[in-house]
Amino acid sequence: MSKKEVAMNNHINQDESYMLEAINEAKKAEGKNEVPIGAIVVLNGEIIARAHNLRETNQNALAHAELLAIDQACKKLGTWRLEHATLYVTLEPCPMCAGAVILSRIERVVYGASDPKGGCAGTFMNLPEDERFNHRSKVVSGVLEKECGELLTDFFKGIRERKKAEKKLKTVETEGLH
Repeated sequence: MSKKEVAMNNHINQDESYMLEAINEAKKAEGKNEVPIGAIVVLNGEIIARAHNLRETNQNALAHAELLAIDQACKKLGTWRLEHATLYVTLEPCPMCAGAVILSRIERVVYGASDPKGGCAGTFMNLPEDERFNHRSKVVSGVLEKECGELLTDFFKGIRERKKAEKKLKTVETEGLH
């Protein structure tokens, strides 16, 4: 194996290792009945920020995992410029979060599951790599995609099952009153 291939394999393994940390954050969100999305920011091999979705908890449309992690990283470093940082997130960033990646000068975005309805880091559109912006971020997709996707699939399946059970219970209660 060439030096370049070894370096590339190490990078892939490192991306998977960090994605596992983002998945841990997503599981924290799920434990709070939030959509299970987690994010971490890594700089110089160190996790400098970690966050998960808190939209329902905070009743705030801006409480996406990526924004919370970026905010935390900026506060820790005392600057809005995250020029050599990598953002790891379990779901492809939405337009708002992709915009925050550009504005914070994040160097790389690594995500797990794609979002065909609203993903703006390569699926629906690709804001971070759009050459019209003065800053671009490299995008790496599909890292632990299956694991990240299953978190979301299982979460929404659980919601549908609970709603179905509640509907059935209401029907039984209503019929019992007649």
